[in-house]
Amino acid sequence: MKKTFPLTSDRLAPARVRDKIRQELNRYSRRQHHRRPPEGFTLWNFICKIGPSAATAEVRPFNELGAVVERLAETGATEVYIEISAQPGTR
Repeated sequence: MKKTFPLTSDRLAPARVRDKIRQELNRYSRRQHHRRPPEGFTLWNFICKIGPSAATAEVRPFNELGAVVERLAETGATEVYIEISAQPGTR
């Protein structure tokens, strides 16, 4: 998933916009976890990049994405770029 999310909306409060972003990230995670990994692998590892734009995105663990979205919103960013790729892995 590669997507740029706006952090502002005409219809929603800023906190609700951030909630919608986190909801979409969790939905993507659930969808990937329900897919069966290839033979020889037991789970999916998520490689995540997040930042104000694609050029400045940094690699972060999946569980930190919500906090980074909050920090970017507090700094006054108008949008956030999130890239997540699921790689098969083992325990």
